[in-house]
Amino acid sequence: MGGRPEITTQNYSSVTKFCSQNLLVILGFTFILAVIALIAVGLTQNKPLPENVKYGIVLDAGSSHTSVYIYEWPAEKENDTGVVRQIKECNVQGPGISKYAQKVQEIDVYLTECMGKATQVIPESRHQETPVYLGATAGMRLLRMESEKLADQVLDAVTKSLSSYPFNFQGAKIITGEEEGAYGWITVNYLLDKFKQKSGFLNLIPGGNSQETVGALDLGGASTQITFVPQGDIESPANALLFRLYGKDYSVYTHSFLCYGKDQALWQKLAKDIQESNGGTLQDPCFHPGYEKKVNISDLYSNPCTKRFEKTLSFKQFQIQGTGNYQQCQQSILGIFDTSDCPYSQCSFNGIFLPPLHGKFRAFSAFYFVMKFFNLTTEKISSLEKVTDIMETFCSKPWLEVKTTFGKIKEKYLSEYCFSGTYILSLLQHGYHFTAVNWANIDFTEKIKDTNAGWTLGYMLNLTNMIPAEKPFTAPLSHSIYVFLMVLFSLILVTVVVVGFIVFHRHSCFWKEEV
Repeated sequence: MGGRPEITTQNYSSVTKFCSQNLLVILGFTFILAVIALIAVGLTQNKPLPENVKYGIVLDAGSSHTSVYIYEWPAEKENDTGVVRQIKECNVQGPGISKYAQKVQEIDVYLTECMGKATQVIPESRHQETPVYLGATAGMRLLRMESEKLADQVLDAVTKSLSSYPFNFQGAKIITGEEEGAYGWITVNYLLDKFKQKSGFLNLIPGGNSQETVGALDLGGASTQITFVPQGDIESPANALLFRLYGKDYSVYTHSFLCYGKDQALWQKLAKDIQESNGGTLQDPCFHPGYEKKVNISDLYSNPCTKRFEKTLSFKQFQIQGTGNYQQCQQSILGIFDTSDCPYSQCSFNGIFLPPLHGKFRAFSAFYFVMKFFNLTTEKISSLEKVTDIMETFCSKPWLEVKTTFGKIKEKYLSEYCFSGTYILSLLQHGYHFTAVNWANIDFTEKIKDTNAGWTLGYMLNLTNMIPAEKPFTAPLSHSIYVFLMVLFSLILVTVVVVGFIVFHRHSCFWKEEV
């Protein structure tokens, strides 16, 4: 019979199967496209933006030399902790700027080499916005005590020289000993990420994300600083500093001992010992057997650190003759520490309050360089007894043997290592009260994350306001984790929808076939 072809159950089933197969292909293709799109968005979103890099220059005008440090950091992260890094260090050839008090006209040439290198390291497009700071420490403090006029003339000459460069010069100043100690403490803890709040679920627990800071021990040529957060009260207001950094309060103890850097400590010891010498000869246990050196009395009494020992002598010059005895050297050094009076519950020396030591310490500057000479920085030697044995052995060696063994080191520095090593142990043990029990808490450090430990970075961070008082807002999850979770949950959602649709569609087909 003519008319429309009859649609049998078998034909209908074949058509339905064909449609289902095509639909699944379409859905599968769409699913793959969605996955590719989500991954592409995630990767694109997670790609770091081009960094807008900033730079800063700090000159450390110390008592014995000047160093120029160049720092860089990403501008969009400047309030984060640990993002500033040192990219260049340049040691100026010559003594500290205080030695130019009578020849200030030479300061411009003195700074030329290192500042010239700074103009090459920093891109020219960033020159005008790059701040330059000069901080002068104990050498200039002593010069100011002798003559404020001469100190001002040196700073004026430095200012004139640094202002001639294409940077944004922010000034030259003599920083206080307390500032030097505080900025050193900030530098060390900033580089160690101790100000950084721990991420994760500990943020939900009050106090659960705090990190314990480390103390800072700094030794220069003319002063030494100790700075740390004690557990108890700080009895002396002059030694108390209160910082609020990244939303956390820190009650910090600090003190700077002017005239107790290793160079001035040696001058003090000589000025004390020469009073008890035999004529113009000083038998000195802090120098190697066989070592001899002549010293002018005028040089001995030429700075404020030795004035308390000054007296009229019958000779204008004396000769040092080394005897090389560690124990006797230490006893001689202890004579410059006045421990006779302490108006507080506990003191270091010279009547200065010192709370009980707490936590770990980083010892840098001359602490590090002297201990490095004795190979006490690369290998962890936790025993104070072993350190003392090393010093005793070295000091007792004849001067001729020492010169032969260390021929590449300048004689001036080499001759003083016995004194410097003994002085460091004396200062840490008898001045700061480190013992055999907590000696292992001292880590002698030159750099942290390729950046010099010292006050300069902390100084710049403070002056550029890069350490906020309150913790900067940060998202609960990092961006990479956020993208990962978004992709994961999107995949799960798409999968559920597709599977649900397929299951529903198959049930629908079966229902139609039965009908």
